[in-house]
Amino acid sequence: MTLVNYLQLNPVVFLIFCTLIGLSVGSFLNVVAHRLPVMLDRDWKSQCRELLELKEEAEQPAFNLSHPPSRCPKCERPIRIRENIPVISFLLLRGRCAGCSEPISLRYPMVEGFTGLLSLTVAWHFGVSWEAAAALSLTWALIALSLIDFDHQILPDSIVLPMLWLGLLLSLFGIFVDAEAAIVGAVAGYLSLWSVFQLFKLITGKQGMGYGDFKLLALFGAWLGWQSLFQIILISSVVGAVVGLMLILFMGRDRSIPIPFGPYLATAGWISLLWGEQINRLYFTWTGI
Repeated sequence: MTLVNYLQLNPVVFLIFCTLIGLSVGSFLNVVAHRLPVMLDRDWKSQCRELLELKEEAEQPAFNLSHPPSRCPKCERPIRIRENIPVISFLLLRGRCAGCSEPISLRYPMVEGFTGLLSLTVAWHFGVSWEAAAALSLTWALIALSLIDFDHQILPDSIVLPMLWLGLLLSLFGIFVDAEAAIVGAVAGYLSLWSVFQLFKLITGKQGMGYGDFKLLALFGAWLGWQSLFQIILISSVVGAVVGLMLILFMGRDRSIPIPFGPYLATAGWISLLWGEQINRLYFTWTGI
């Protein structure tokens, strides 16, 4: 009996397995969200110095997703393996560093738990299938992109573009949509927000969104086809408008501070990935179309 057959016969094991993997991936996504922007910033500065023919700065210690090992930002005590178990370690440590008792941000266990929960939802929805494997990878990428965009207002190409190409590759096997719908979706996804951007800039003289948003919608077009784009734009716009209004009214957020659109696009795209067809049927039932 193969592993796939075993998981098909034991769906509870599959759900638990995906949840545990999701928790572990969530721990890694915390690292990605913290370190990738720093890595990009260093790379951009290095390219600028090279372009301007400026003297290179003194060689900096290696900094990537695996080095240096995770440590407390205050006392710089290395985090041991047993202190890095998703969610559980946070609870056992009572939310404090084992060395200096510095509070650990709630964001870490929240991201881990949230990633585990979404992974469970994907596994429950698709079952043991290629669709589940693909949807899990997209879910994890969207969480990382949302965290980075929320913190730094950027959607790194190093995450967006590989996932876009993966969506096009999957379309060759008809995993979610056929190749024609995926290619048209990728083009239409990019050009639709690009056109809105250009029109807004022409009218107001300001930039309403970044190019990363165009690429993210192109990603969803590649994964879900051009038919999903209107639904994704509509859901993300409504959610973004509601959340933005609440931030301004109840949290006193300055209207001049831009609100990243990537997390809302990611949320809408993930919803469409799982329940897009049901939403469309419900809409057509309500409207009588």
